[in-house]
Amino acid sequence: MTTTPLAERATTVAARATELSKVYGQGETQVVALDRVSVDFRQAEFTAIMGPSGSGKSTLMHCVAGLDTFSSGSVRIGETELGSLKDKQLTKLRRDKIGFIFQAFNLLPTLTALENITLPMDIAGRKPDKEWLNTVIQMVGLADRLTHRPAQLSGGQQQRVAVARALASRPDIIFGDEPTGNLDSRSGAEVLGFLRNSVRELGQTVVMVTHDPVAAAYADRVVFLADGRIVDEMYRPTADNVLDFMKQFDAKGRTS
Repeated sequence: MTTTPLAERATTVAARATELSKVYGQGETQVVALDRVSVDFRQAEFTAIMGPSGSGKSTLMHCVAGLDTFSSGSVRIGETELGSLKDKQLTKLRRDKIGFIFQAFNLLPTLTALENITLPMDIAGRKPDKEWLNTVIQMVGLADRLTHRPAQLSGGQQQRVAVARALASRPDIIFGDEPTGNLDSRSGAEVLGFLRNSVRELGQTVVMVTHDPVAAAYADRVVFLADGRIVDEMYRPTADNVLDFMKQFDAKGRTS
């Protein structure tokens, strides 16, 4: 368990993008997915990224998480500059410092829930911290499902396994790309509640891309993108406030 006081963690930057740009193609076919984006993601904070389709929200997450390259600018995870890393170093950083939760659960069907949870650490040759692992398993309510394989679990339970897998290695930051997109509203609320609790109770840092105002309301902060740029942010969001803001976007993704 982390011993850093919450007040101190809240001022520590877990990840930072500075003047980040991502350009696809050249000439007339050029598309600017990210246009000089600068944003901090603070430790022990739950941030949602929202915007119209094509706004660059998933591209921003993928670049900051080291899943995609960027054209210019810089990205740091803690004190590590991603642009300076070679492929093997970047792979190691993603494995050791970053947790991922995707819309598709990405579980191995032949492994039990527990084996799926510990798989990244097994691959890295690391033994899990038993106390931490038990804390995570209890938090997501999987104690009685650890011997079950994915086919024996509901969609919500499978995503709980994915959440536990992301938390189990105690990463510096967790990125979620539409993590409740394949779930019904009840299962989605459970997963979002676990993510929020991981921030409040375990001091985890979570960055989530979503299109759902209800999902965004679980976050501490919402960052809004349009046309590859950050246009605003909202603290202590409610679903109604987020929905009202999103309605301001016109068909081109700009605010009125």
